[in-house]
Amino acid sequence: MAGFLAAIAVGAGLLWLPIATEAGYQAHLVDALFASASAVCVTGLITTDTGAHWSTFGEVVIMLLMQAGGLGIMSLATVVALLVSGRLGLQARVFAQAETKTMRPADVRRVLRKVVVFSLSAEAVVAVVLTTRWWLAYDLPFGQAAYRGVFHAVSAFNNGGFVLWPDSMTGFRGDAWILVTIALAVVVGGLGFPVVFELARNWRRPSRWSVLTRITVLVSVTLLAAGFLVITAAEWYNPKTLGALDPQARLLNGAFAAVMPRSGGFNTFDLAGLTPESVLMHNILMFIGGGSAGTAGGIKVTTFGLLGYVIWAELRGEPRVGVGRRSIPADLQRQALTIALIGVGVVAIASLVLTSMTDHAGDRVVFEAISAFGTVGLSTGITADLPRAAHVLLVLLMFVGRVGPLTLGTALALRERARRFQLPEERTIVG
Repeated sequence: MAGFLAAIAVGAGLLWLPIATEAGYQAHLVDALFASASAVCVTGLITTDTGAHWSTFGEVVIMLLMQAGGLGIMSLATVVALLVSGRLGLQARVFAQAETKTMRPADVRRVLRKVVVFSLSAEAVVAVVLTTRWWLAYDLPFGQAAYRGVFHAVSAFNNGGFVLWPDSMTGFRGDAWILVTIALAVVVGGLGFPVVFELARNWRRPSRWSVLTRITVLVSVTLLAAGFLVITAAEWYNPKTLGALDPQARLLNGAFAAVMPRSGGFNTFDLAGLTPESVLMHNILMFIGGGSAGTAGGIKVTTFGLLGYVIWAELRGEPRVGVGRRSIPADLQRQALTIALIGVGVVAIASLVLTSMTDHAGDRVVFEAISAFGTVGLSTGITADLPRAAHVLLVLLMFVGRVGPLTLGTALALRERARRFQLPEERTIVG
């Protein structure tokens, strides 16, 4: 948490400099803080037009902040995931009168090296595809095409959501090369390093997948399919979104729109024109988010999926919760429930406070709060119109949504205390 706060502070200071804005613009301190927090927390919400307001220096700062935030969260989450699951060489040590598991420095260096190489390699592939497309198909000068290709590759893989066009990806909603490339980068970045590497090793043998990979893949595919069906069907005849496109483009943009609430933050049409069904589907997808050790936000698909298995076991009357050929310990179930309910509480309280600060419709305010908490970056267009106090609240919400679930999950997983007594049981009415 201290590292992310320090990165946000440094970024805000750099973006507050006169050199960070274009001629004729001057960054307000809150705008600089908001942009820095949004970049470090790889959210993508903006109070100013990124391409028009910030200079090349400011855009590079934002890109580096996204890279630092994405690499930081992926590295830390990967180390924590492997530490908690016992996948690396672990040593039991006594620290602060509590038994914790720690990794040897060599283990940490090896994992971090792989995470960095994987991230930079994926971004390089995406940057090459985008650069080539913008250079050859849109007649952009090679230098400008390369710059935009690298910026949007970093933004897509890290689920940052920042774009250098005022209308996000609307100008390319008929270009499958660009949309598919960005969508794949968002999905791969959002799955998480452990899941991607396990799939690379054992993609042909699902029976050997770990519980993390099994839940992440199953829930991710289910949510992507549900999002595609609901959003595409709800917007098919809506002239404000997909209705103005031909059928093939509707399917392409419907699939793109289903991926972005995972934490991508890009859009190809004005979200203010969404139908109520699509707004609700976006809220659900944004709140759940992506993989546990990836760049996506939300409460994570593993938390949501694990709670689903808990409900299924309870409905069947099973005494134990099982995933594949593995049983899930009770403490892990409590951790998932804790993270999910705290997430609901944070979003509810933030939505209530934001509603009292603005005259915008309640559904738009809730959409904004969930987008900030899920570090998604999608907006119905009200972000810039909110008062400064609301911007500060959204900064806090983005920070909590970015580091909160990981920090809370780690604390719950490693903070186990042995109780030397057990209270007598008493059953109460449930439901």
